[in-house]
Amino acid sequence: MVKYYPDRKHGFGERPHYEARELDTMFEQLAVAFLRKKYGKVEFPFLTEDLKTFVEGHVADLDQYADLSVYGSGVEGLTEFVPGGKPKVAISNHLQKNENRQRTTLAHEFGHVHLHAYLFEMKGRQVDALPPNHKPNAIYCYRDTMLSAPAADWREWQASYASSALLMPASYVRKTVSPLHEKLGIFGAVRAESKEGQTLIEAVAAAYSVSRDAARVRLSVMNLLGTPTGTGNLFS
Repeated sequence: MVKYYPDRKHGFGERPHYEARELDTMFEQLAVAFLRKKYGKVEFPFLTEDLKTFVEGHVADLDQYADLSVYGSGVEGLTEFVPGGKPKVAISNHLQKNENRQRTTLAHEFGHVHLHAYLFEMKGRQVDALPPNHKPNAIYCYRDTMLSAPAADWREWQASYASSALLMPASYVRKTVSPLHEKLGIFGAVRAESKEGQTLIEAVAAAYSVSRDAARVRLSVMNLLGTPTGTGNLFS
């Protein structure tokens, strides 16, 4: 069951806290249910076109070709919450040239949609001063925090973890790496920069059509690799 703590970052009064296993279960179930309904079976990677269809099923509008540069350098995703309605999601148009980042951003914004929409229906929210053109009912997501975020920003932490859990469900990742553990004689976590660590990263990146960085972070939070420098705690 989700727990609540005081929110000292975004003015909601209180904010939800999820354990890693809760997010893993939640987003794996969503991915598996969608794929099974569409194909009658579950196979990964979660194809890009399927991911777009999945997100479209939960939002009022998905704009995949948005010019987000008007909101500042580095904004690659935007989720706007509509009182009484479904959210709207926009993805930066330049991500059409980078499918891995496009997929990560789509899944990241879905994390906000699924986890945070109800927060914007709360009464009495205190909104701090915003940058020019920014709306108080929207979340602006930056490239630098798409995979990991500062510990103080719980919304980005949760969306980052959700993105990984949706694209790389925990139980499936374990099935992917288990044969490699046996083949390479791996017991416990290994260093990311080691030969064994690089093999695990390459295998997960290939199996789930994600970047090496995304695979590295996922393996790290699953305690299959040593924690990469600067990723922080993605469990919050």
